[in-house]
Amino acid sequence: MTPIYIEYNFKVTPLQPGTEILIAELGYAGFESFVETSEGVKAYIQKGDWRESILDEIQILKSDEFQITFKKKEIEQVNWNAEWEKNFDPILVDDTCVVRAPFHDPFQVTYEIVIEPKMSFGTGHHETTYMMLQYILENEFEGKRVLDMGCGTSVLAILAEMRGAIDLDAIDIDEWCVENSIENCSRNDCQNITVLKGGAEVIPKKKYDTIIANINRNILLNDLETYVSVLKKGGELYLSGFYAEDLDLMKDACNKLGLKFVDNKLKNNWIATKFVN
Repeated sequence: MTPIYIEYNFKVTPLQPGTEILIAELGYAGFESFVETSEGVKAYIQKGDWRESILDEIQILKSDEFQITFKKKEIEQVNWNAEWEKNFDPILVDDTCVVRAPFHDPFQVTYEIVIEPKMSFGTGHHETTYMMLQYILENEFEGKRVLDMGCGTSVLAILAEMRGAIDLDAIDIDEWCVENSIENCSRNDCQNITVLKGGAEVIPKKKYDTIIANINRNILLNDLETYVSVLKKGGELYLSGFYAEDLDLMKDACNKLGLKFVDNKLKNNWIATKFVN
């Protein structure tokens, strides 16, 4: 059954950093996809997750520094390919990896990932996905068993396989993401990725060399113990989806589970970080 979505079309003045802050706050509130426009952003949330008071949590709407108006409507089905074709530009990461759609011209880089993002997170446009792609490029994945939690488009798992990972599980709770991930894995000729629907409860009972989790602070904190239980001794855990002010909280939670902090990346107040078991 096609999920019903609520669309909010926000007009934001000044556009930046207003749009960026708004997207971050909406993501925390439960909105799951965004299309930036020339005037602001369109934000989408499944009707079942929506509530009348959902915008009460969005602090930027109460700020005197920004003027934000919006229109809301219910939609059942959208031609997401057409939406993304209008708004989705290729993303080049460190001159080594590009994330592009099928309608873009090919790039002459080492790793070229072709995705149809549709309603899924993980195009590389968001700071957290970009930084996680950087981590995958910088670290060793040859012959490794990898878990990608909150996989979105599975762009991280796809790059990990391109970097030599031989057994990968990509998990997301959203049906759109699962379907899109399967399509994207096929489109990029991936042979070693299994896509699963659910949360931490569906993680297979095996040990991973590397776990990638790009979700949000609360889910990460809730599921950390489960991640550690399936991470090999000496294995690497990459976390993102939280702000710079949450880094100490995340470090403390990881340290209590025996994880050692290695380093972190920072981009527009978003954090990605590496721990070792």
